[in-house]
Amino acid sequence: MANSDDSALSFETRRSQLINRKPRLRRGKSLTELESEKEQEAKERSRMPDKPFHKNRDSLLTTDSGYSDYRGLLNLGFILLILSNTRLALENILKYGILVDPIQLLSIFVHKPYEWPGALLLLFGNTFILTAFITEKALSHNYISETLGRILHNVNLIAIIIFPAGVILSLEPNPLTLQPVLLFHLITCLKLFSYSDVNKWCRDKRKSKHRSHFRRYSITDKDELTNVKFVGYPDNVNLKDLYYFMLVPTLCYELNLPRSQRIRKRFLLRRIAEILFFLGLIIGLVQQWIVPVLENSVQQFQAMRFTVMVERIMKLAIPNLVIWLMFFYMIFHSYFNAVGEILKFGDRQFYKAWWNSESIGAFWQQWNIPVHNWAYRHIYKRALSMGFTRIQSHLYVFFLSAVCHEYLVSIPLHMYNMWAFIGMMMQVPLAMLVDGYLHGSYGNMAMWLALIIGQPVAIMMYYHDFVVVHKVDFYHLYNTTGY
Repeated sequence: MANSDDSALSFETRRSQLINRKPRLRRGKSLTELESEKEQEAKERSRMPDKPFHKNRDSLLTTDSGYSDYRGLLNLGFILLILSNTRLALENILKYGILVDPIQLLSIFVHKPYEWPGALLLLFGNTFILTAFITEKALSHNYISETLGRILHNVNLIAIIIFPAGVILSLEPNPLTLQPVLLFHLITCLKLFSYSDVNKWCRDKRKSKHRSHFRRYSITDKDELTNVKFVGYPDNVNLKDLYYFMLVPTLCYELNLPRSQRIRKRFLLRRIAEILFFLGLIIGLVQQWIVPVLENSVQQFQAMRFTVMVERIMKLAIPNLVIWLMFFYMIFHSYFNAVGEILKFGDRQFYKAWWNSESIGAFWQQWNIPVHNWAYRHIYKRALSMGFTRIQSHLYVFFLSAVCHEYLVSIPLHMYNMWAFIGMMMQVPLAMLVDGYLHGSYGNMAMWLALIIGQPVAIMMYYHDFVVVHKVDFYHLYNTTGY
């Protein structure tokens, strides 16, 4: 009996020891050892009489394969895109015929010149530039106080925005000639805002007995810093300096704008040729592709046929995106580089790789660098210095951008539906949604989807409201004498 108890006890003891025993750790094989074993295995397999052909391999489309060269599929996508759009173009021509008519577009700008005061408004814009110059000249010589100078600058900036809008609203000229005029005055306002701000910074530095900023000319890799001439404040306050800044493709004023060494003639000729080519192509696509879709969509929007409305928006999305991409290249690459080359302006970063943006916010920061730099330098950083949070500062920037977009659309059309303002402000929650839940390729696809769908919706809404309010369509604009 005792022997059986001892055996049972010893069995339980051994069992508990086996359960509680720590596993014996063994050193794993190194990569070199594994590779040598694989090589040895491959050699042995190659000596087999069955002539082995298979080996351990993953399928190319699996993530473990490490394969990433999809150029053929990308080429297929381009071919399908070309074929599908070619079919749409042929369908458009068969349905509507050839609608491209440069004479019709030209007649819009030359018919009844008293109805399009754009040229006079552009010339009158020099009055605001000279007012800003005289004010800065008086401030630089201490003829007026800082308070009075700031008041004069603010009144001048407000007048730049209000005066052309008042003229347009009172004369009711053709709306197609007005948006470039308003855009010119808005750009002038932003430039003069930066001009007055930077000069005030220089005066503050001078008052605090710090070294003033200097101006550099034509700095290249071959130049030595000792051979560069500098100009400091207030020597920069002259008409030549101001008008040079008004012409260069930037909104941020500096005493020291970088210069290139020479004008590259071949580069300039290529940019001019691109401008002429894309301008003609955009005009032709608008007349042939955009206008018929808009004309055929008015009744559907009035009847509120949701399915047909969605179909019209999708039908407009592709040509609108193509035209927008052409317009982006023509303005931000061809035109800005041409102007920069003529004026020997050195900073040519007018855009970044926005097409790879993985969020809505990244897109707005990268697609229009001149505006982004101005907003960051003069609005965002100022809001932070005034005690606003980062989110509040971002909202403030988007609010001002929304106001500017509404200004450029509503004033020429004589309509105040706030679609542009609402569309811009909706970018804030959309950006927060995309940044919070979509990343990488999904965020990039969301950016493209917002760009493809958002613009056609806004165009459809504005065109529908314009036709309903003013009882006129695109084809009759050049014959109208008002609304």
